[in-house]
Amino acid sequence: MDNKVADKVAEKLNSVRKQLEQILAQVQNSGTSQLSNRVTIVAFSGDMDKLIAALIIATGATAMGMEASIYFTFWSLAALKKKTSLKGKPIADKLAALILPSGPAHLGTSKMNMFGAGPAFFNYIMKKKNIMSLPDLISLARETGVRIIACQMAMEVIGITKEELLDNLDFGGVATYLADARDSRVTLFI
Repeated sequence: MDNKVADKVAEKLNSVRKQLEQILAQVQNSGTSQLSNRVTIVAFSGDMDKLIAALIIATGATAMGMEASIYFTFWSLAALKKKTSLKGKPIADKLAALILPSGPAHLGTSKMNMFGAGPAFFNYIMKKKNIMSLPDLISLARETGVRIIACQMAMEVIGITKEELLDNLDFGGVATYLADARDSRVTLFI
């Protein structure tokens, strides 16, 4: 009788062990183990300091051998502008073009903007401490392979054309962002 009990216990233990092995295999083959070594960032803010943070994270990721992409939407698109054009735009788009900053060197800061003096103050401090400016970080990001994507819908809403933006950018919609994000170990909204 003791052998029968021992055999039943051993049989149950083997069954439990097999179930645990199957669960462990499923866990190892799902979740983060299937995600790419990638960082995906939504840049929504048009503030200099927040965009600097996004670009430092993205370039840091590429320096660590990761892939990185930044999806620029709404106010952050001003950081990608190389010029402002009014030609051929409807009046609402012309007004937006005149109100929006004309490029990365003209963005305000989220705090301590000091009636527009904040960016000059921070750029001075950053230069003294050998910290790259926003325009330089954008260049570095492009050089290190950070994928920079401009949101087409936001461009239409605020009246920015492809010709006004830096050359060699990617353009896409929310599906472009989500395709990168669902395969990323790290996703951020800045």
